[in-house]
Amino acid sequence: MDKEEIKTYMEEAQDHLKNELLPFWTSRMTDRENGGYITHFDEEGRDTGEDEKSLIAQTRSVYTLASAHRAGYGDGELAALAAHGVDYLLKKMWDTKQGGFFWMTDRRGNVTNDRKILYGQSFAIYALSEYTLATGDPLGKEYAEELFRLIQTHATDTYYGGYFEMFGRDWTLAGPGAEGGDRKTLDVHMHLMEAFTTLYEATHRDTHRRKLQEDIDILLNRMLHPEYKTGIPQFWADWRIAPQIKFNIIWGWDRYSEEGTKSNPTDNTCYGHNAELAWLLIHAMKVLDKDPEEYRDLLVKIFDHTLENGIDREYGGVFVEGPHAGGVYDREKEFWQQAEVMTAMLDACLLTGEKKYWEAYKNVHRFVFDKVINRKTGEWYPLLTREGKPIWTHMGHSWKINYHTVRAMVQGIERMKRMVR
Repeated sequence: MDKEEIKTYMEEAQDHLKNELLPFWTSRMTDRENGGYITHFDEEGRDTGEDEKSLIAQTRSVYTLASAHRAGYGDGELAALAAHGVDYLLKKMWDTKQGGFFWMTDRRGNVTNDRKILYGQSFAIYALSEYTLATGDPLGKEYAEELFRLIQTHATDTYYGGYFEMFGRDWTLAGPGAEGGDRKTLDVHMHLMEAFTTLYEATHRDTHRRKLQEDIDILLNRMLHPEYKTGIPQFWADWRIAPQIKFNIIWGWDRYSEEGTKSNPTDNTCYGHNAELAWLLIHAMKVLDKDPEEYRDLLVKIFDHTLENGIDREYGGVFVEGPHAGGVYDREKEFWQQAEVMTAMLDACLLTGEKKYWEAYKNVHRFVFDKVINRKTGEWYPLLTREGKPIWTHMGHSWKINYHTVRAMVQGIERMKRMVR
């Protein structure tokens, strides 16, 4: 690997982060009238007027601003914007009667969906813990710890292990099927890992450490394919593999059939999730003061499966998903998968020193910088064809926000600095 080449890619990422990505959000996201953040923008970066503020978009924005501030960007502006978002979360989205955060409000802060969805609660822990680490304000940690307690009380499956995910306002478990009360997902348990990692980093409490280790054990021993070590999306409560379906309350724009199922409901794995899990595991090990080498064989297997099956060597970028044994089902390109694979390939470089991962990083980096970034605004297109033509063109939505894009740049720059050293 050539040091000057790494510097060139790092400088391109720094320029994009400081002069395009962060300014896109800081110049238009603050709702000064109602509090919180405006998160819905069209291809030109104009506010679409969508009358909703989702827990996902608000918490991810807090995390983004706080993490970028902690990494040294913004000259204090980002910390102030993060505090603005925390204020909205605690005043408008926190349930003072039952605890936990509501799923959705309108722009003015009126609750429009009072369900407790573990996916959203996990991001609240993540964001609030990062906010305290970034600013020193203990309020974030205080609410993150209380939310952790509520999750352990209401969401833990004390029989089979892991966590249930869909609840009513009073934390009553939702019904089966599309209601989601009888399912457990890789996605939620992975995001709980990043949330518990950051919570433990903020508190150093042994109970947070133990629950983080427990969640890691569940992910690695229950939720990965036993042979290929690829992520399995959905399970029944007893950890039998469940057909992947769309829930009535969804947290993303996953592309299912109109019937709400996939054509390959039990044999699909997502390259972005696999890569994300790998680098988040490495980060968790460091926060736990453990050596990632403990999981070297597993990590290399995940990295190699992603590299060999997920990376498009003809057009560049990362495919969406394919079968566990290898291959591709969906050849379109989602913005967030590009972001997570970029970070993962740099971690693979640092773990192994092998050049093939740097070549894979360059492949995805070039696809992102040449095709995915909307140069008129500085943010990324959410979904593109295999060749790189935009399919969806919005810049912001309740499920397409700054979290993946900014985080990939912050994390990537830090890793490339280490590689240069």
